[in-house]
Amino acid sequence: MTDSLDTTSDRRPGGRTARIRAQVLDAVRAELAERGHEGLTMEGVATRAGVHRATVYRRWRDVGGLLVDVIDAAGEIDWEPPNTGSLRGDLTALNQEIQESLVVQPSFAVALMAASFHSEQAARAQTQLWTDRYAQCEVLVERAVERGELPAERTDARSLLIAATAPLYHQLVLLRADPDPHLPKRAAEAAVLAAGAGAFSVRRTRPL
Repeated sequence: MTDSLDTTSDRRPGGRTARIRAQVLDAVRAELAERGHEGLTMEGVATRAGVHRATVYRRWRDVGGLLVDVIDAAGEIDWEPPNTGSLRGDLTALNQEIQESLVVQPSFAVALMAASFHSEQAARAQTQLWTDRYAQCEVLVERAVERGELPAERTDARSLLIAATAPLYHQLVLLRADPDPHLPKRAAEAAVLAAGAGAFSVRRTRPL
């Protein structure tokens, strides 16, 4: 779910239009990671991409449009949630991916999160991307229920996933702490223990 904000370029076939999009989005990622939202400009992207700025303005209109397309491209990447054979292993592997995306320098994932606070368009697109990624990762919980690792009653997959991954964002983004190589596993184990105790079970209210 590396924000799923992987820095891999969009490489879908489609001739010149697709190549220009790939060049421009590569440039946006690089500019955003190096300069932050404040330094992201249409002219800078065009120069780095080797594309005429009129082309960039015509297709993306403004910086918000560039950010939205970068986020959309992240959602197009062929990414699959980990499948290690256990919920603890899956969540640990997922957390390791997240940690790597947050500590790499410069971190595109962190830069994009910051940029979303300056662009309503980007904020909406990023919210949708996160929603899609959480939905995609719900299979981790479904497999765990099938294996008998979680209570038979329905588990709120979204709440479990948030509990497992939140410590990474709290430590590395909010507190700006040094990366802890043990945190991905520790956070995953805490979430699994809580889930096993029914902390994320959906409680059905009985009708009066």
